[in-house]
Amino acid sequence: MILSALIAQFPISISIRHNLKTILDIAKQAEPGQLVFFPEGALCGYSLDLSFLENLDQQELQEGLTVLQAAAIQRKINLWVGACVFENGNWYNQAFGFTPDGRRLHYRKINLANHERGVFTAGSELPVFQLENLIGIQLCREMRYPEQWGWLARQGVQIFLHLNNAAGHDLPRPVWRSHLISRAAETQRFVLSTNIAAAKQLCPTMTIAPDG
Repeated sequence: MILSALIAQFPISISIRHNLKTILDIAKQAEPGQLVFFPEGALCGYSLDLSFLENLDQQELQEGLTVLQAAAIQRKINLWVGACVFENGNWYNQAFGFTPDGRRLHYRKINLANHERGVFTAGSELPVFQLENLIGIQLCREMRYPEQWGWLARQGVQIFLHLNNAAGHDLPRPVWRSHLISRAAETQRFVLSTNIAAAKQLCPTMTIAPDG
């Protein structure tokens, strides 16, 4: 299996405009055919204090997603980014994928963080995405649920993308890094994980081979 990937981390803000510019600047460095992906909440920003959602402009967010879709087509890349969206009266913590042929894909986080429960609605599907390879998506603390990863592997997933947003505590959590290594080794799949750039990352941005 040959895969060319650009795993991007940057210090995400709660400004869609600022984040979008940074994402586009990074995407300009990608080569045609590359898989390019960004952390959880990379477009809209993210905070443990979910009151930031009250000021999240959904029209601006949707316009940003449309710009990213066009960039994926123009640059001939597969681009994945995290965003919080409000649809049909519900908030979802979501990953969006954009393909060179114009498709818009999405995965909604199933296992929500404790502080997200009661605010976000959990997703209910574990889709498999056909790109050049079969891709599975997981978000942040879903690294702690091996049954989801195992199910996706049994559906044929070859590569896992893990979009993370875990920072701000005084100490890193080595167990989170260990979880990602375990997910790769037990499924015998590649795991690509990106976290936000921060002085206090809880888990590093990293790539793990199937042998761990």
